[in-house]
Amino acid sequence: MTKKNKFPWQGKIDNHCQIGGIETSVIDDGPGRGNRIAWVNTGTGLRFKVVIDRAMDIVDAFYNQHSLAWISHGGITAPRPDANSGLEWLYSFAGGLVTTCGLTHVGGTDEDELMNRGLHDRISNMRASVESIIQPDPVNGKLDMSITGIVKHSMLFGPNLEMRRTISCTLGSPVIGIRDVVTNRGNTPCPHMLLYHCNFGYPLVDAGADIVYKGKCESFGRDVDNKIFKPGGNYRKCRKPLESHRGFGEACGVIDATPDSKGFCSIGICNNKLPLAVCIKYKKRQLPALTNWQHWGTGDYVTGLEPGTNPPIGQNTARAKKKLIMLPAGKSRTTELQFTVLADPKKIKTFARTGS
Repeated sequence: MTKKNKFPWQGKIDNHCQIGGIETSVIDDGPGRGNRIAWVNTGTGLRFKVVIDRAMDIVDAFYNQHSLAWISHGGITAPRPDANSGLEWLYSFAGGLVTTCGLTHVGGTDEDELMNRGLHDRISNMRASVESIIQPDPVNGKLDMSITGIVKHSMLFGPNLEMRRTISCTLGSPVIGIRDVVTNRGNTPCPHMLLYHCNFGYPLVDAGADIVYKGKCESFGRDVDNKIFKPGGNYRKCRKPLESHRGFGEACGVIDATPDSKGFCSIGICNNKLPLAVCIKYKKRQLPALTNWQHWGTGDYVTGLEPGTNPPIGQNTARAKKKLIMLPAGKSRTTELQFTVLADPKKIKTFARTGS
């Protein structure tokens, strides 16, 4: 049997759009009006929305009829590159499957003699310049597709970082790949912090669903709700909506994830009732920190798994702890993540039990 004959669509389609691919458009109404977006369809039931004008972050994400991501009240809004003071970042935080935090600071308000940095820095409010869109060609056996863009975090006499992001998929595979190359385009060393704010919501997240990872977890230390991440607490199960999590009520854990023999960490959410799971895989040496945000508010019902160069401690604290990356002028740093959707009950139970 030839490779072409392995595909069930062989000889039955003319256009890749009948199977999947990438479709670009512009939001034409509401607070997100004017944002360029790309819908990516893997042909497996997994489809998701890349917001090109918001650092190519992924907001909506579905597997068949089930939403995977939590979406905030405001949803997708226009980018606000000026929003870098206090908690202004929250006005334009859509939630979504992936919101990028950084590129020089992750965490709350932070300032020194040079700069006042707001929550999670500016990159998620920056527009990308599209470098390429590669469509699949299933008729000729070419199944890979990708979208690549350049996002700049630039200031005269300040940080000049550039992120080249490629989001890739393969027709017939429920997998999303993200590859980011951050380059210091300035002429002096630049602080670099990066965190992937992955926000999971209903129905994937529901009472009794498992939060999966290997490793030691402890409270972040600033929790409004200090009952969850305590010794002996059951913080690996999703909760029902909690009264204590209305408003700013939340809990947060910092995890020292244990990599496998090849250096990869596997984390995610498993809902055996659906059955459905999402696994995120990444290299520990690229993203040594992992944070678990649990916010079980009514409506604001979400848990975040957040691999990063650092926990959300801010640039000053990272520097004091000697954990701040200084990216030399002209040098680059690469990070990669892989999101895999699991729908087979046996694979979901294995992932929930073993973390792999």
